[in-house]
Amino acid sequence: MSRAFSKRISLSSSSIGSLSTRSQALRVIHPLPSPYSGASPSQQCHPQHVQTRYSSHSPLGAAHTRKKVTLQTLQSMYKKGEPITMLTAYDFPSAHVADHAGMDIILVGDSLAMVSMGLEDTSEVSMEEMIFAARSAARATKSSFLVGDLPMGSYEISPEQALASSIHMIKTGRTHAIKLEGGASLAPTISKITSAGIPVLGHIGLTPQRQNSLGGFRVQGKTTAGAMALLEDAFAVQDAGAFGVVLEAIPPQIAEIITRKLRIPTIGIGAGASCSGQVLVQTDMLGNFPPGRYLPKFVKRFGDVWAESLKGIEAYGEEVKNRTYPAKEHTYDVKDEVVANFEKAVEKKYGDKEGKVDNPVAGLGRTAVP
Repeated sequence: MSRAFSKRISLSSSSIGSLSTRSQALRVIHPLPSPYSGASPSQQCHPQHVQTRYSSHSPLGAAHTRKKVTLQTLQSMYKKGEPITMLTAYDFPSAHVADHAGMDIILVGDSLAMVSMGLEDTSEVSMEEMIFAARSAARATKSSFLVGDLPMGSYEISPEQALASSIHMIKTGRTHAIKLEGGASLAPTISKITSAGIPVLGHIGLTPQRQNSLGGFRVQGKTTAGAMALLEDAFAVQDAGAFGVVLEAIPPQIAEIITRKLRIPTIGIGAGASCSGQVLVQTDMLGNFPPGRYLPKFVKRFGDVWAESLKGIEAYGEEVKNRTYPAKEHTYDVKDEVVANFEKAVEKKYGDKEGKVDNPVAGLGRTAVP
């Protein structure tokens, strides 16, 4: 499926000269990210990576050469014992950085409800909101395997409803697979979806959409009976055709046994290091939240995006207030003759008509008319 983007123009060295005819365009050179390019910096800045940027439109950055991750890729990694990386994304920028960072799987998760929409829990997000997020993420995903969450209410009524929702996610959301929560009781639903050729990622253990029936966000599998029920759920999901299963909030010893007994990958979140792979919410692991926010025990902060963003935005605000931004290097040149002629034309047509007399900005940057 084509992932074409508007305003993106890759140019060969023979066509770079044509940029001079685009008076409104800026040349932007984006070297390939070193984890993917295998090229020297000079090779990465080859003219083929020059892109045209218009106004404030955000450039994509050069396409890297990492191969697309497929189900076969994931199965091969699983057989080799190579850990699978998975991270959430909810829009173009978050998917863009996850893809360029080399994530094997990008999940457009229903945690969108809390981290992007400010809702109380995942039960509030709608199918159309998930589709909107998935489409945004899909435009930025070039290599990672993209999975879309089916939100609460979109698959529980019947296998037929679930299949219709899955088709909608694949066709309109442009994901490669879907994820849904539930174990043995959802096996017929998973079977229905996979029989239609749609890959399914299962999710057992703590299933946030069902938190109310679970008594809140509680660790699962802490008793022998509970652990056995999880294993049975995992077997059911596997036998129904799922290509993998998320294990959430499960003691690591239990998750290790479940992983060992399955023939499909397990993706852990709060389930220890023995799972076939790991997933985290991008907002959580990057620290993109204000101080004092509650975090689950299993979350490790790998960055402090909130602090860096706050610092940058405050600096911007200060420079705007004291008029040090924009400086000359941030503006576009125009010939003095053009300014002078424009000033004369304005004076001739509008005379002494001015804006606010007490405007402190009046006259800033004005060129004297000879």
